[in-house]
Amino acid sequence: MVSRTVIKIAGENGMGGLSSVGEPLQKALKRLGFFIHSEREFPSTIKGGKASNTFNISTQPVRSLSQKIDIAIGLDREGVKDALETLSNGGILIHAFDRWNKVIKDLPAQEEAKNLRVVLIPAREIAVENGGSLIMVNTVLLGYLWKVLGFEIEILKTEIAEQFSSKPGLINLNLKCLEAGYNYDSGESLPALNIAKPVEILKTILIDGNTSLALGAIQAGVRAYYAYPMSPSTSILVYLAKVSHKTEMLVKQAEDEITAVQMALGSMHMGTRSLVFTSGGGFDLMTETISLSGMIEVPLVVGIVQRPGPATGLPTWTSQADLNLAIYSGHGEFSRIVIAVSDPTSCYLEIQNAFNLAEKYQTPVIILSEATIAMSYETVGVFEDNLIPVVRNLVKPENLESLQNSDRYKITENGISQRWLPGQSKTTFFANGDEHWEGGELTEEADKSEQMIAKRLRKTETIIAELPEPEIYGMEKTKLAIIGWGSTKNVILDAIEILKDQNIEVNYLHYTYLWPLKTDKFLKFIETNPNFFIIEGNHGGQLADLLQKETNLNPQEIDQRKLNKWNGRPFFVEEIIEFVKTKI
Repeated sequence: MVSRTVIKIAGENGMGGLSSVGEPLQKALKRLGFFIHSEREFPSTIKGGKASNTFNISTQPVRSLSQKIDIAIGLDREGVKDALETLSNGGILIHAFDRWNKVIKDLPAQEEAKNLRVVLIPAREIAVENGGSLIMVNTVLLGYLWKVLGFEIEILKTEIAEQFSSKPGLINLNLKCLEAGYNYDSGESLPALNIAKPVEILKTILIDGNTSLALGAIQAGVRAYYAYPMSPSTSILVYLAKVSHKTEMLVKQAEDEITAVQMALGSMHMGTRSLVFTSGGGFDLMTETISLSGMIEVPLVVGIVQRPGPATGLPTWTSQADLNLAIYSGHGEFSRIVIAVSDPTSCYLEIQNAFNLAEKYQTPVIILSEATIAMSYETVGVFEDNLIPVVRNLVKPENLESLQNSDRYKITENGISQRWLPGQSKTTFFANGDEHWEGGELTEEADKSEQMIAKRLRKTETIIAELPEPEIYGMEKTKLAIIGWGSTKNVILDAIEILKDQNIEVNYLHYTYLWPLKTDKFLKFIETNPNFFIIEGNHGGQLADLLQKETNLNPQEIDQRKLNKWNGRPFFVEEIIEFVKTKI
């Protein structure tokens, strides 16, 4: 049976404390062997509003969030209010806000209604008594939390020491405050959660999606990364810049998104694997260059970390609303590939596949991630080096001398022509953004233009024949089936495991490769599983509509099979379970 414990650290945005508590907490839990899925929530304002970090932990894999908060730390007044609102019945609240009952209305009623166990720790006094400052209140609270969880303190002390390793003068002070919080006796019986420890500590890593994408890019042989900072994609830029002295990758912050993608395309044209990531608004500015990539048949890999729009929208929250943007953006008609990652492992692998596909088909590849993937930490298996070989699909050195300039854009049956880099051969060609003929020379002749446009579009049929099929999780046939993409996979797989314990079988068809869209397996899947639903984090059901369009299914029937969420929050596992139970 899948069992999880949910811990929430809550406070006012911009006041600090979430990282100083959250980072050592989840690292210590990882050392104990727990599987973890943690997510941060924070508004886009610099200060003010609620912020939190929620940790779902289990002795078995956990991939998504639960709404049922078991224990919370309220770091300040806003944190206490947030905890009161979100804690489950019978939950535990730990805080140090000794004036909270004077400013929070109906406190006794809220506490009684949920049967909460509230523990007030005099953390300010404890911190000062142990030589610390008021900032170390958070460390005191963390110590008490660790005791409530029922774990020995040594592992947590190790993590605190590592966190302050760059400030050695603070290590002993924080350790004293941690121990004082751990040893604090409230004079009442200690609330306990009785969490079972993992029997075996597996070899895993705890990592977020953006870091996984960055590591995958390094494995893919990316030598240049260009970006203009835009949440939730910015930490890719930060991480790659941080390790650039080891990787020798060129990492450049451009003055805007147009410049960033133009530099990436220019680098790819010259043979340097380069990458650019942004979010929806930044990608809007890049679409002219996406079209240029399609015209001159230079591979280009661009990533969109989705957040709700339009315009600035909800810049620190999550969404799956940019599928249509990825598929249809850019003027004119040309082939492209759209890939959606779902978790840290797929981030690491699919970005490597993206470069091989871009170079094989000489076309833009767009990677869709999401804020919930980018900023969530999850326990996954250790990534393997050199698992996916780098394949450049360039003309072999022994064939460079025999090239003719017409080979570069030669009309071929599969739409793919030979590609070599400027300077590799004495044979030259024009990389012409105007319509052109086989050597790149400009043409406006009707017959040649028609042939060249058709040639580029024939790549789509070549690509779709070679892309992987969507993947089925669970049994081939069940009473209810779910179809989805991106981060939806994680919450559905968690729900499937919980429902299985309740003797409810559900299966899941997951799309990673979204364009060109393969539909044969989908049609067989819904024929075997007629009671199916398509779950997405957008308002209209963009994958559902795409599947309907590509298969000519009844639009009204598809509309009745959608479950959508578009408020910037990911699906919670309880939402999926409740939905399933109403449909079987």
